[in-house]
Formats: sequence, structure tokens, C-alpha cells
Amino acid sequence: MRLWFALRDRRLSGHKFVRQTSIEPFIADFVCRERRLVIEVDGGQHAESARDQRRDSRLAADGYRVLRFWNIDVMTNLDGVLATILTALETHDG
Repeated sequence: MRLWFALRDRRLSGHKFVRQTSIEPFIADFVCRERRLVIEVDGGQHAESARDQRRDSRLAADGYRVLRFWNIDVMTNLDGVLATILTALETHDG
């Protein structure tokens, strides 16, 4: 996956991400634990998903921020996706 290639091995400004990791009871696509940031990449089946909203609320209650991107955005605008992630990492207030 293109996004994982850009995030792995601390390639995004030295931030460590893990892939497909458990944050009980969920599996997150990508997580920067140090900055408590979860990245989810979704297809159309997730549009306005009540389940995803509950999941995001639960993760937020546990101190995580969640960024969601559409698959098409990752494929066609990777630089923009990475810029958004980097901004979120840099604005972490804890």
C-alpha cells in the first residue's frame, strides 16, 4: 500500500507508525502511538457509517485522534494526505 510505504520506517518526519494494530477492541489501519493518532483508509462502504462514528468516539474517549481518508484520495493525492497527517502530528498538544 502506498500510504504504508510513506509512513513506515519513520519516513514521515521521524514519526513511528505501526500497521494493522490492535487498540482493543478495534484493529486500526495505522497508528502513531506517541502522538495518539489513528489513520484509517476507507472505501465507499464506510460512507456515513454509524459503526465508524461509534468507533471513532470510543477511540477519542481513549485519547486518540482519528483521521479518515478515502482510498481514492490515497491513490490520487498522496502528497495531500501526507500533509494532512503531518499537520495533525505537529499539532498534537500532549
